[in-house]
Amino acid sequence: MAGPRRQSATIEGHFPIALTRREWLFQAGGGLGGIALNWLLARDRAAAGSTTAQKNPLAAKPPHFPAKAQSVIFLFMVGGPSQMDLFDPKPALQRWAGKPLPESTGRPKSQFTTGQEVILPSTRKWKKCGQSGIEISDLLPHLSRCVDDICFLRSCWCHSTVHAPAMYELHSGRTQMGHPSLGSWVTYGLGSVSDNLPAYCVMTQPEGVPEGGAPCWGAGYLPAIYQGTLLRRGSSPIQNLRPPAGVAGEENRRSFDLVRRLNALQTPSSEDLELEARAASYELAFRMQAHAPEAVDLSRETTATHRLYGTDQPHTADFGTRLLLARRLIERGVRFVTVYSGGGPLITQWDAHDDVNANHEKMCGHVDQPIAALLTDLKQRGLLQQTLVVWCSEFGRTPNSQGSRGRDHNPLGYTMWLAGGGVRGGTVVGATDEFGLHAVERPISVNDFHATILHLLGLDHEKLTFRHNGRDERLTDVGGEVIEEALA
Repeated sequence: MAGPRRQSATIEGHFPIALTRREWLFQAGGGLGGIALNWLLARDRAAAGSTTAQKNPLAAKPPHFPAKAQSVIFLFMVGGPSQMDLFDPKPALQRWAGKPLPESTGRPKSQFTTGQEVILPSTRKWKKCGQSGIEISDLLPHLSRCVDDICFLRSCWCHSTVHAPAMYELHSGRTQMGHPSLGSWVTYGLGSVSDNLPAYCVMTQPEGVPEGGAPCWGAGYLPAIYQGTLLRRGSSPIQNLRPPAGVAGEENRRSFDLVRRLNALQTPSSEDLELEARAASYELAFRMQAHAPEAVDLSRETTATHRLYGTDQPHTADFGTRLLLARRLIERGVRFVTVYSGGGPLITQWDAHDDVNANHEKMCGHVDQPIAALLTDLKQRGLLQQTLVVWCSEFGRTPNSQGSRGRDHNPLGYTMWLAGGGVRGGTVVGATDEFGLHAVERPISVNDFHATILHLLGLDHEKLTFRHNGRDERLTDVGGEVIEEALA
């Protein structure tokens, strides 16, 4: 049996001057354990990409290189707008009207069509607009005045003909749910400019969320603090933000201070990054109680601004209100704002299976004026040059008919566009074939699309990575090429 431990003699009660061999081994072993612990914690921080801004994971971070864009407004049209009825005129559809697609096109089949359906010509009128002379259909009279600020990507393609997987791909680069969304990657890479508002905000249509649901703005395997914050209509757009009735501001502040002190007692060296992230989110929630109400208070805007966005008209009020709110959030330092057009029942989506004209006349009526107003307003305020506006959807539509007046899903070639934030306006990149079915000139994958958005924000898509399950994951997976023709 070992004898009792002998207390070491000290100088002024602090420094030991003699140790037994057993005492030395005990203390040295503890020191080696501390070294090992420090190494493990440092490895975890490196794997999480959190070697900086440990106290606040949303603190602003420098880009990989100088950026043109500082923030993003991401406009997603749920359901798949028809490119040949909006942005990509195809005269051949008139010549081939009533005939099946040539066999050389592959005559794509789906759960709704057999491939034998006849070509449906567009009935829209087209006009060359702006100094660039880009053609836009009569469905978008307001946006047609903004073409010189827009780069149209007419040769986009994706992998799925099914709404939810295609939405996941456009949001996260993969057709499976569970991967971080574009907005989450951007806030992970750049942090937030605002100390008082979420870095990533999402506004869905009142009738319901898109078919892909919350994974479209989820953080996946990134820390949860990078997921999108859903804003709702009404006087309380952020749920559970206000303190309970009877809890005064000072009492609320003391509660947060107590939580912070308790956290400090548990992690005096700030090594627990999950706890730090949780504490940061609580601090943000507290600050939002004071600042979010002002940010979403549209009564502060002028009558002329409301009229510009169409908030005073029934058909544009909802989307115009959300775009005006998006502009106010961007002004106040929010990094990424997603706004959806479409969601819930089919009558409120761009999914024009039955009657493309009736569907698109309704949906364009909702968004045309507000989107043009957003571009105009940002430009007048000097914000367009630092704000990247993205217009996109999960796929396009087919040139052949579904039924007699509708169009089916088409992932093989369709149009999306970019504006502001370092984009070369008044430009068309890529082309589809004469029927608008396949991307044939400068095909643009979803990985290319995402790589370009990250590039405009000063992020190298190959360097923006996160260690997950032993693999350095990235938004663009193992592909992606920046669309140089789209850059100013």
